[in-house]
Amino acid sequence: MEPKPNILTVSGLRVEFDNHVILEDIGFEVARDDTLAIIGPNGAGKSVLFRALLGLVPFTGKVEWADDAKIGYVPQKLAVAKDLPLTVNDFFHFKEKKQAKIYEIIRSVGFLEEAKHLHNDKRVLQTRLGDLSGGELQRVLIAYALLGKPNVLLFDEPTSGIDVSGEETIYDLIHKLQAEEDLTIIFISHELQVVNHYANSVLCLNKEKICFGPPIEVVNKDNLAKLYGEEVHLHKHNDGLNSHKHEEKNNHG
Repeated sequence: MEPKPNILTVSGLRVEFDNHVILEDIGFEVARDDTLAIIGPNGAGKSVLFRALLGLVPFTGKVEWADDAKIGYVPQKLAVAKDLPLTVNDFFHFKEKKQAKIYEIIRSVGFLEEAKHLHNDKRVLQTRLGDLSGGELQRVLIAYALLGKPNVLLFDEPTSGIDVSGEETIYDLIHKLQAEEDLTIIFISHELQVVNHYANSVLCLNKEKICFGPPIEVVNKDNLAKLYGEEVHLHKHNDGLNSHKHEEKNNHG
């Protein structure tokens, strides 16, 4: 079988803010319909890398998307005031005026099946954004990103702020959508068991590329020690690898 063509090729990528190097000599590629996970400590430049891929920050080096690449982005968080009088339906109308299309997209992320079970198809669309749970809001953001019919989706920590029971639901949804829509997925995660279970390849990032390749080959104690600057304890979970480590907070995740 011939290898799949790349939808993204990055080489020699460097990002610098105020003479402070955030990313240095980053290179990797992503094949069509594959899933790339990006891991690294807080402050490693993961979110900055996303912004560079989206053309939102200046950089040197090359970021080469395929000519037909159409990118959707799902942010880590969307701060919504509880008293904001904006319903889910209002939110979707910023991007799509056809109500039938909104129903189709909402159905694709599993909402209307739940609504029908509750005998109220319009419950979700009439709900204010500020009244949604973390998992519900994340599905709304995924649906919103899908409105433009992208063939690439970027997720910045897709389960941040979601309880453990909701994490698997979100990742299963992403996996289902990838299969149904022939999507290429690039996501940032701190969960090694998720990386092992869902990703075809992993980029280990800490301002520079520490490792890149299939999870089974590169997610190991030696590489993780280089990545996090300390010993990382791996253990087997039912769905793959997990880890214990300590991380320091700063502003360039």
